[in-house]
Amino acid sequence: MTIAIFSDIHANLPALTAFFKDIDQRKPDAIYCLGDLVGYNVWPNEVIREIRHRGIATIAGNHDEKVKKISAGDTSGKNYAYSLIGEDERNYLRTLPAHLRITFQLNNDQLTLLLVHGSPRSIDEYLFEETNEADLKAILKAADADILCFGHTHKPYLRTVAINNDGHTQYAHAINTGSVGKPKDGDPRGSYILLHINENSSVQDKESVQAEIIRFTYDVEAAAKAVEDSPLPDEFADMLRKAY
Repeated sequence: MTIAIFSDIHANLPALTAFFKDIDQRKPDAIYCLGDLVGYNVWPNEVIREIRHRGIATIAGNHDEKVKKISAGDTSGKNYAYSLIGEDERNYLRTLPAHLRITFQLNNDQLTLLLVHGSPRSIDEYLFEETNEADLKAILKAADADILCFGHTHKPYLRTVAINNDGHTQYAHAINTGSVGKPKDGDPRGSYILLHINENSSVQDKESVQAEIIRFTYDVEAAAKAVEDSPLPDEFADMLRKAY
């Protein structure tokens, strides 16, 4: 089974369109979105409509969560274009779950995939690649997650750690999807994850779960120009061009 997991579109419609073009060629068995559909660009409604049109299971990101507290016409989130979001789109964001847990039963072995935005502990927590291994193990164990997928940092990475469970070594995977619409790792291309699970995947075999970071190009200049032609801060355009 191949699962596509993506996050942090941030109202960047050109990036989302390019992502769908790329994913349609790869034909994964399932697609999940880890939130932050809105913020930083001028197409929040279009992005939400595309996600809904495709019926993609989606969880709330921290920006989506903020919109829940802002009514239509409220300009307090003007720097993130929250005021552009329509009432129907707001109602959709209000229904998004905090996380998704998927359990696979494979050869008498259970494999749990947990999808969150920031971390299992908080939607706002950043799990960077350099996160202390002991802390990461504790988070994975407390969350009962064999595979933890998350976004929020906008920097993709893959980590596998060995966890002692009653004297037995098991392997858990921490996977950051990066960002479709606002990368922060110096590479302006969008990113997402393809996760590969097969009938022999097991917590006992660290190689039996495979993940790959996919990068794709999109019209960065069109997205940056849209920011500059709007009331949004011009710095957001610079962030897209330089990926910081």
